[in-house]
Amino acid sequence: MKIVSKNLGETNKIAEDFSNKIKNPLGRPQGEEASATVVGLFGDLGSGKTTFTQALGKILGVKEVMTSPTFVIEKRYDLDGRFGFKRLVHIDAYRLEKGKELLSLNFIEDTTNSENLILIEWPERVGDVLPADLVPINFKFISEFEREIEY
Repeated sequence: MKIVSKNLGETNKIAEDFSNKIKNPLGRPQGEEASATVVGLFGDLGSGKTTFTQALGKILGVKEVMTSPTFVIEKRYDLDGRFGFKRLVHIDAYRLEKGKELLSLNFIEDTTNSENLILIEWPERVGDVLPADLVPINFKFISEFEREIEY
């Protein structure tokens, strides 16, 4: 699905529609066969990746103000479980050079918990450690107020 967002309200609606697509029923098996939902946010600087993540986080129950994890690489937020997720992990891989650096943040452990939703900006920087079932979202800057979002 490819959608053009012309304002924050439209981006919020796109995030809401996406949240319904990725619902994860609680009670899904844990352990070796279970896995987190990992979403790759592809797009240039200023294309709307962080704005979308903030909107999605709010829908999923994040209470804190979400800011970009560019300088800290990763931020974790507790969720209320309404959508089947208990934690949102927001990663900005822009400053990473390879997947090995992501592994030092307990990435493998995070991906084996089905109650985690992991959103990764700049996933192409760490593609060598991402799961095969990565859910891609593509963002494209169109104009000052317009962004194309495809998932």
